[in-house]
Amino acid sequence: MSTLRHNRQFFTTGSSVAPEKTMLVGVVNSNQPRHIAKEHLAELELLIGTLGYLIADRQILTQRTIDPAYFIGKGQATEIHRLLKTQEIGEIVFDDDLTPTQMRNLQELLEVEVRDRTGVILEIFANHARTNEARTQIELATLEYLLPRLTHRWTHLERQIGGIGVRAGSGETQIETDRRLIKTRIAKLKRELEAIDRHHTVQSKHRADCFKIALTGYTNAGKSTILNLFTGADVLVEDKMFATLDTTVRQLRLDGYQNILLSDTVGFIRKLPHNLIASFRSTLREITDADLIIKVADLSSPHCLQQLESVEEVLQELGVATRPALIVFNKIDQMDEQAFKIAQKTFPEAVFISALRQLKTADLKQALVRAIARQGQRLQIRLPVDAVSDCALIRNHTTVYREIYQDNILIFELFCYKSVWNWLARQLSSAAVVSELKSSQIGIQT
Repeated sequence: MSTLRHNRQFFTTGSSVAPEKTMLVGVVNSNQPRHIAKEHLAELELLIGTLGYLIADRQILTQRTIDPAYFIGKGQATEIHRLLKTQEIGEIVFDDDLTPTQMRNLQELLEVEVRDRTGVILEIFANHARTNEARTQIELATLEYLLPRLTHRWTHLERQIGGIGVRAGSGETQIETDRRLIKTRIAKLKRELEAIDRHHTVQSKHRADCFKIALTGYTNAGKSTILNLFTGADVLVEDKMFATLDTTVRQLRLDGYQNILLSDTVGFIRKLPHNLIASFRSTLREITDADLIIKVADLSSPHCLQQLESVEEVLQELGVATRPALIVFNKIDQMDEQAFKIAQKTFPEAVFISALRQLKTADLKQALVRAIARQGQRLQIRLPVDAVSDCALIRNHTTVYREIYQDNILIFELFCYKSVWNWLARQLSSAAVVSELKSSQIGIQT
């Protein structure tokens, strides 16, 4: 078992130790029928697989109402304890979130390490965080998760938070000391994230003349592959959950348009912890700042439509559910036929591609051009020929279709993104005379 140290090498997992045998537990109730519980447990198995743990058993239990003390009720918990002993399993993971009381009671009764879905997701994020920003965000989320769960048996949490500046110990006095240290650390991390957020604000101002597109979607849907394909980026692409945590922004080149930025952001998942979304607000800012959101869905999964619903829920929480969007179903080379038929019927305007095999990617490019065109406006701007600064602004930040010289007046016929025009209009001098153009006036059809 790792020890806790005063440094940023936190979330050590003890990978040199043989993986502990683990039991997964899902629950069927009035809000979650058996087939949904099975789907969620299968996804939890993928999450656990990402961490390299050995899954020894899976249990789906029926619990009409959630027991506030033991989650699955003391009777079922006692039976689980027998199974754990029989199979010599040393850890149990619940697919649902456990309250601090439930986790404490279950640990005492089951005599093994008890974890929940949020704890697993936090550990995956911790293992994949690369930049200082990502590490700061995941450390904050983990400490806020840990704080109410401190007990004299928290070795599974210790494995997740090595290096946060606390140390494990037994007895109430040590726990209280750890709580104070964690609260101090949380306050410091929040100040650091506020500084990071201010940096992003400044960075956003420097991008005021750009049209911003954000790739979003379920984890492992292929967002990074799309970014690499369309921009020539070299973002890590792996067939596993949450391979990418850090946002990457690259310039996207499309004929007839300029100053387009495409960003790849962290993937979403069902039951994504709310405190994790809050902690990752600076990373997710690329989504909230976007002019257009590309929602990527994994068509190889029979659950891709449910996954898309989970993405919509997170976007709703971020306040961007009504932002202009384009839905892209990826991995048509491995598609689930039933999911494909339903997706075509439900989302007739969606695009179907395989970014990895580069199949039908021209359809996505054409859809992007149409979507961008809808987010722009065609203008005519008249300026005196000596308005050099205004002319430079127009040429640098818009797509000029035609320039006409007429009686010491320079007439620009152009296309400008609506979001950019909001900025550009404030930069132009009072000498600029602006009017709208119809596509037919300049021979441009979209």
